[in-house]
Amino acid sequence: MSTAPTGVTAELETRNEERAANTAAAIEVVVCLGPWYEDAPGESLSPLLQTLSQALGERASSAMIAYPASDSHARSWQQEGLLLQPYQPSTKMRELAMQTATSYLSLYEIMRAHESFCGLLLGAEAQSLQPAAIHGMVEAICDRGADVAIARYDLTPNEGLVNASILYPLTRAVFQVKATFPLALDLAMSTRMAERMATAAQRCTTTGQLEGLVWPAAEAATAAFTLAEVSAGVRQLPHPTGGDLSFILNTIASSLFLDIEAKASFWQRTRPTLPLLAIDAVPTQTPAADPVGPEEIKELIEGFRIAYGNLHEIWSLVLPPQTLLGLKRLSRLPVEEFTLPDALWVRIIYDFVLAHRLRTINRNHLMGSLTPLYLAWVASHIIAGANGSSLDSLARAFEADKPYLVSRWRWPDRFNP
Repeated sequence: MSTAPTGVTAELETRNEERAANTAAAIEVVVCLGPWYEDAPGESLSPLLQTLSQALGERASSAMIAYPASDSHARSWQQEGLLLQPYQPSTKMRELAMQTATSYLSLYEIMRAHESFCGLLLGAEAQSLQPAAIHGMVEAICDRGADVAIARYDLTPNEGLVNASILYPLTRAVFQVKATFPLALDLAMSTRMAERMATAAQRCTTTGQLEGLVWPAAEAATAAFTLAEVSAGVRQLPHPTGGDLSFILNTIASSLFLDIEAKASFWQRTRPTLPLLAIDAVPTQTPAADPVGPEEIKELIEGFRIAYGNLHEIWSLVLPPQTLLGLKRLSRLPVEEFTLPDALWVRIIYDFVLAHRLRTINRNHLMGSLTPLYLAWVASHIIAGANGSSLDSLARAFEADKPYLVSRWRWPDRFNP
């Protein structure tokens, strides 16, 4: 089943008329493979190409697979009934294993060159996607009138915790977008969405941030574009190849905080939630979680307790007294009672967003001090998991406390540590 927002039908009819008039466009769908596939021989791409051939079906004959190649003389070839075309990526950096500014620029340039109607970005390990998931994303753009289709993965309760604790609930509260993975590895875009993402990406590259992150859910919200969420089932998630947890958390959260700052004039106004076109491409599954031993949980909590002693001075420059009191109480709880309340976590994140904007302290020091707080949340989440705690309740807590963020954003001097 799927639910279409109002106005999609008329938009789709207009696009179909434009597409029918443009008979010169031989390539309807462009699939752009990121730097993870650079110089990959044909045989190593075979599993992914088989998946793509099955997913695209009749559209395979009007599709092109753009693969990254450092050799300017790399060839085009046919495999699994698909046309493969090389392109030269502008960077080889791939530490975060996710789509970055250069990915969106590459996709748009290729789509524009071929006057393509739909562009698809696939992340590393995309061969683990089910064909139905890819088909659903392409269908959302080509047949259902969406501007961007973002994959929704089925994860274990202990996977994707940066997304669960910060990215999803913060995006949902600030931008009124309920897409579960606002920074999904896999997504499809219409021509105008690809152009908008390329424009946003250009702002990163002009400042030297070739690997800067761009947020498709937030861009769709600010442009009032139609967003679809496609169930993708279980996917093999790639692991970052460089940097520790602090580096990864710093990079991702800082990028989202910057995007929130850039779009402040949009999200401070009361707006309805962006309609979401839900496409059930793959039946929802509940993967079993790998158990986390008590020693691992104890290590997370002990790390937070040590940080409380070492970072209290920094936190006092960022967090109000009531929050600091909550952290003091948390640091004294025994392991079996260790619980970081949703309301406390929401205030921590909102105050870090504000401190990042105001440059209360050096941003690298600020974001580094977030890591032990995040690990405290992780420990609390794992402990509460046995009691069936809901991440949706955390998102609702972010939404309920959004007036605090708006108020502090407009009048930051109301709280001066």
